[in-house]
Amino acid sequence: MMTTAENLWFMTANLQVCLKQTDNAEGMSIIEHRMAKDFGPPLHVHHHESETFYILEGRFRFQCDGKIIEAGVGDTVHVPKGIVHSFRVISAYGRFLTITRGDFEKMVRAASRPAENEGLPEQLPPTVEQQESLSRLCSAHGIDLLGPPIA
Repeated sequence: MMTTAENLWFMTANLQVCLKQTDNAEGMSIIEHRMAKDFGPPLHVHHHESETFYILEGRFRFQCDGKIIEAGVGDTVHVPKGIVHSFRVISAYGRFLTITRGDFEKMVRAASRPAENEGLPEQLPPTVEQQESLSRLCSAHGIDLLGPPIA
C-alpha cells in the first residue's frame, strides 16, 4: 500500500505524516519532523503510547526519565509510554521520524495547520495563547506537559 505524505506546520516545525494511523490495521503512525536549531517541545509524558525517534539528519539532545543523551544520524531513541521526556535540536537543522501508535498523530493534527510550503514556518516564540492551546490539546490526547523544553 502506498500513501502520499501530508505536510503540516506544528509549532515552528514542518511535519510530514508518512504513514497515517487510518491506513494500517495496527494503528501505527510514522511522521517525519523537520526542525530548526533549538526546536524542542516542553517536557512531557505520553500516557497512551510509546514513542520511537529515528534520526535522519542533525544532532539532538534528549532528556528521558531524568537522563540526558545525545543522538545523531542513524541513532534510534525509544521512549516507553509513561516516561517523562523532551528533546532539543542542537545542530543547525534536525530531521527525524517518530513512530507511534495511539493518540500522538491525532494531537499533532489538532495542533497543526496545513503547511504553506515544504519549508519551516516562521520561527517565532509561542504566544501564551498558543502555549495554552497546545497544553489543552495534549491533555485531551493523553499527553501531559510538565515543564519547559530542555536546555
